[in-house]
Amino acid sequence: MNKQEFDKKLKSLGLSRQDFCDLTGLAYSSVSNWRDEVKPVPSWVSSWLENYAKARDLDKAVAIFEPYVNKK
Repeated sequence: MNKQEFDKKLKSLGLSRQDFCDLTGLAYSSVSNWRDEVKPVPSWVSSWLENYAKARDLDKAVAIFEPYVNKK
């Protein structure tokens, strides 16, 4: 994943770079310093964003079905 792809994926998820930093605990300056050749986007970022998207979607699904599952 290059920096342009990273920014595009963040945008598609409705996240800013600052949101990403807050969620991952990274310093904003670290993310800003990622360069495609000199200091690439770490390899774990792509899978982290994919898992974030899945978890967010599953949380939405749970919220929809929860009133019907937990009826007493």
